Amino acid sequence: MSTSASTHDEAAQWWATAVSHIEPGSIELRDRPVQDLIGSVGLVDMIWLLLRGDLPSPRQSALLEAALVAGVDHGPQAPSIAAARMAATCGVGLNNAIATGVNMLGDVHGGAGQQCVQMLEEIRALHLGGADWDASAREVMALWQARSRYLPGFGHRFHPLDPRRDPLLRLTEEAVASGVVAGDHLQAALAVERALRRRRAGARPVPMNIDGATAVIYAELGFPAPLARGLFVLSRSVGILAHAWEETGQGRRNKGPIPRSVLPARLKPVDPASTEESAS
Repeated sequence: MSTSASTHDEAAQWWATAVSHIEPGSIELRDRPVQDLIGSVGLVDMIWLLLRGDLPSPRQSALLEAALVAGVDHGPQAPSIAAARMAATCGVGLNNAIATGVNMLGDVHGGAGQQCVQMLEEIRALHLGGADWDASAREVMALWQARSRYLPGFGHRFHPLDPRRDPLLRLTEEAVASGVVAGDHLQAALAVERALRRRRAGARPVPMNIDGATAVIYAELGFPAPLARGLFVLSRSVGILAHAWEETGQGRRNKGPIPRSVLPARLKPVDPASTEESAS
């Protein structure tokens, strides 16, 4: 083999992919000609196809779509939405505003779904080892709360009861009854809710939130934990786009986090000596 041919093959292997194959006049997505997919496959099915390599059943697709619909927007209370709206007033393009919002979806805002899938997997593993659901949940909850008092996927600073929880869990229960999904992750999540309800009797409840409810669906459908965050990013991008576009039409320039008439409160200067003492 000549040197040029060897270099060409090395470059081809460097970018080898099973996701798509592009040649002049030909586009294949997971070995399927794009012309066969256009008009016959919906966007949710296409997401599944590109991530998993096959097409979902209609019931799998409907369950995934429900999760994606539920997470599209949470208004400017969500940092991702607020940041995108502010960015849209700063002279950047719409794509920059969307990227600004998406880049806010970190471990605290946007990553709870991924963490919740991990937690539910740990509960499920204990249950498969012989423990009942409630005992498994309590043990895993204790381990997670030894690191942080927050349990990913449970509680909401804004909603006493997240209005997205019930319809998503109802659809999951129907999918379990129809044999579409197994239901183990659903049982794990419900066990966490029961433990929280017993622990907080008489206090503000800590129900499952959107991250927990969608984590149940993503896990039941077989998506690994990191993709729970990736799918949430795809979902929230819809709301980010809508809010950024709306903001561009409202005529504001350099929109900040609070109206111009409101001044941030003044903090007292920090005494460097006290800081040094606390650090020593």
